[in-house]
Amino acid sequence: MVLGYHGCDAEIAEKLLGGEDFLFSGNPWDWLGPGAYFWETNPRRGYEFAVELKQRKYKHNKIETPAVVGAVINPGLCLDLATAAGIEIVRDAHRRLVDLYEDAELELPRNETDLLRRNLDCAVIEFVHGLREIEGDPSVDSVRGVFIEGGPIYESSGFYARTHIQIAIRNPNCIKGVFRVAPDLYK
Repeated sequence: MVLGYHGCDAEIAEKLLGGEDFLFSGNPWDWLGPGAYFWETNPRRGYEFAVELKQRKYKHNKIETPAVVGAVINPGLCLDLATAAGIEIVRDAHRRLVDLYEDAELELPRNETDLLRRNLDCAVIEFVHGLREIEGDPSVDSVRGVFIEGGPIYESSGFYARTHIQIAIRNPNCIKGVFRVAPDLYK
C-alpha cells in the first residue's frame, strides 16, 4: 500500500471525499499514460501542482481553489519505472514503436521541453499496454515513475528541488480509500 496525493479543485476534493470516483486523465501528453494521477507520499507537491494549474489556467483543469486529497492505494500489477525490469519493458516498447513508425513513414510523437507535454512517453506507455493485450498478458493496474524536476538544491548537488514519484492508477479498484489531508502537511 502507498499513500498518494491528488491535486485538484476544492469542490472536486469534496466530491471525492464524499465517494465520487476519480476521473481518469486521457491526454496524449500524460507522462505515464491514462489514469488517475497521484503524487506518492508527497501532499505538498500535489497541492503545488493544483496551484500551478490555477496559475496556468488550463482549459481542461479549471482550478478555482487549489486543494489536495489523499488516497490509500494498492498499486496492484505495477509497471514501475524505478526498477530495472520496468525500465527494460519501456525501453523495448520504445524500440518497437520507433520501428513501427519508421515502417509506416510516420513522425514519432515528441516530448516538449516544458516537462508537461510528454506525448512520446505517453505513446510508449500506451504501446506497452497494447503489447500486453496482444500477447495475452494481464493488464497493468498502475504505472509509477520517478521524475527529476527543478534545480539542484545546492551547488553540485545530485538532489533536485522538485523531484517526485508519480503514480497513474489505471484500475480504479486499486484506490482503497480517500482521506482529507491536514493543511499543515501541504502548505
